[in-house]
This record gives sequence, C-alpha cells and structure tokens, in this order.
Amino acid sequence: MPHGSNLLRLQRAIQFQGKRAYHDHVILPNKKPVVSSGPPGYSAVTGHVVTVFGCTGFLGRYLVSKLARQGTQVIIPYRDEDEKRHLKPMGDLGQIVAMEWDIRNENQIAECVRHSDIVYNLIGRDYETKNFDFRSVHADGAERIARITAQSGVPRLVHVSHLNASATSNSKFYQTKAEGEERVKAAFNGATIIRPGPLFGYEDKLLNNMAIWPIWWKLNNAQTKTRPVHVMDVAQALANLMPSPQLAQTISLPGPSTLTYEYLLDLVQSLTFQPPSRAPTLPKSVALAAARVAQLPWWPLLSPDEVERRYIDDADTPGDWDVVGVTPSEIEQHAITYVRRYRSAENFNRPNVYPPRPNPNDVELEF
Repeated sequence: MPHGSNLLRLQRAIQFQGKRAYHDHVILPNKKPVVSSGPPGYSAVTGHVVTVFGCTGFLGRYLVSKLARQGTQVIIPYRDEDEKRHLKPMGDLGQIVAMEWDIRNENQIAECVRHSDIVYNLIGRDYETKNFDFRSVHADGAERIARITAQSGVPRLVHVSHLNASATSNSKFYQTKAEGEERVKAAFNGATIIRPGPLFGYEDKLLNNMAIWPIWWKLNNAQTKTRPVHVMDVAQALANLMPSPQLAQTISLPGPSTLTYEYLLDLVQSLTFQPPSRAPTLPKSVALAAARVAQLPWWPLLSPDEVERRYIDDADTPGDWDVVGVTPSEIEQHAITYVRRYRSAENFNRPNVYPPRPNPNDVELEF
C-alpha cells in the first residue's frame, strides 16, 4: 500500500518538524511540569487543565473558547444542563469536560478543581434573589472556591472582580466585590485579581440594553462616566495568563476611553437610526421605587442596586494591559456589530453614522 506508507512517512515528518522545544516546557509553582505538543490550534495539546467557574456567563463563554482553541482541556462546572451545551463544540474531542456543581457544595467544588493547574473564578450576580444575595456569591462563594482550590494543591487562581470594587461604595455589588477580593487573597496566597471595566459584546447588558431601554440609562442626566471594555479583549487577557507560571498581583483592565452614558446613548441611536428617546429623566427616588416594584423573583428588569450604580463613575485607575499583552479596542470599532440588529429593514444597510466625541482631548477615530 504505497499510498498509505507515503502518508505515514509524511505524518512522521510533520511530527518531527513540530518537535518540542524549550518554550514548550513550563514548571508550575508546585513543581508540576506542563509540556505542550502538536501544531498550534484546535487539536493541539497545551498540557494545561483549566477550571472555569462562571463558564456559562457572558465573559465565561469567550474565555472557554479561547482556551479550548489552543488545545487546553477545560473543566466547565454548570448548574443547568441547557446553559452549557454551546460550550461543548468549542474544544476537540474530550477537551471540554462538563461537571455539575453548586457553589455551596464543597465536595463538588473540590472535584471540579482537583486535576487543574489553574482555576478561573468568574462567578458574579447583577441582582439578588431569595437564594443568592451579593455577599453569598461575591464574598462567601469566592472565598470557598479559593480555599478549596488552595487545599487541592492547585498552584494558580485567577479571580475576576470589578474595576469599581470598593468597600466604601454605595453599591452592595461593588462592596461585596471588594470584600471578595480580600477574602480570596487571604484564602489563596498568590491569587491574581482581575478588575475589568463594564463589558460590551454580543450578549452584553450595555449596548443591547441601551437600544431597548434607554430610559434607565438617562439617570443622573446620563452624565455618569464609564470605561467600557470589549469582552473579547478581557477574555484574551485572561487566556494570556494561563502559560504564566505565577502572577500574584491586582490587574486593572478598563476600557481605553472614559465616556458618558449620554455619549453611548447617542452612539447607539446614531448606529440604529432610532429617534432620540423622549422619556423624561427620572429622579433617583422614583427610579429606586420603580425598580423595587418591577423586580421580579427570577429576572428583574432593573434592580435597586443597579439604579445606585448608574450614579457611580468608573474608577479612574490606569490600565495594566501591558502586563497581559493586549491592546484594548475602542467601543466605536465594534458597536455596529452588536446593535445593527435593532435597525429597521429599510435602514439595515445604510452607512454608519458616528456622533462626535464629547471631549476634544479624546483621540480621533477612523472607521
């Protein structure tokens, strides 16, 4: 079978050309060696085993995709069967391992992390329910994951917090994020804390929400300052931490520009060709009362704590993007991709129109 033998020789030649080099060998802090092999891509083997808590969330799905496409085996803890199905085809056969878990079940957490050499904790809640309040998720749950990860001998932990995490904030969301950071660092020596800004992307609650419910973004006269960051940039930054043997520090990942909600509303309205919203600006007391009344037990349109966050400017903290090897992109470069769906049929293919930047010191952008 000459054809078969030629194919075998070709495969061996390719394998020889792709032989391992010094950079394919990494020694982790627990002295465990990690050896990668194969050509870069979906069917490669990085040698890493990663657990991603919060994998079914907005940021989690993109992180799983970036890790799996490198040939990394990813453990995906899930609560609902239907929420994790889209993650299965992101990796090669056997590389996406689903495990059922509950944040209060320590045995399940230990089972999810016992084979991993790095654990990502992306768990978070935007609103409270009768079963899970902010503290039980952002602080108690985060500490539990960090403690069990340390006890299991996992050498690295990456905990995702928020840019505005502060113990003195008026928002319980930001307060518990800050509490969670301190408890994670106490439970896991050498944990990496990531503080991203507000995320935008396909399934975001920023641009999509502005296109549907602009009235809620006019609170504080839409003058609240925000630093939105592309979800793909944050996911890539997290993925870039995987090969690093150890990186114990707090890393801030804000967007490249500081913008107001007013400008973002103008951006969405200009790209979707929707008329400007004529809804009045609600006083804070009225918005809080409306949020309490409209808060459904399973999915509130807007929680009272979200109203509070509409009045809090994003922290003016320098970005640490050089540490993770990523250059963040401006929101104007991607916004049309995510809001074009809100155009009418006659406007769907019209040229894009971008509002002028309100701050003359901002850079001029070309599209």
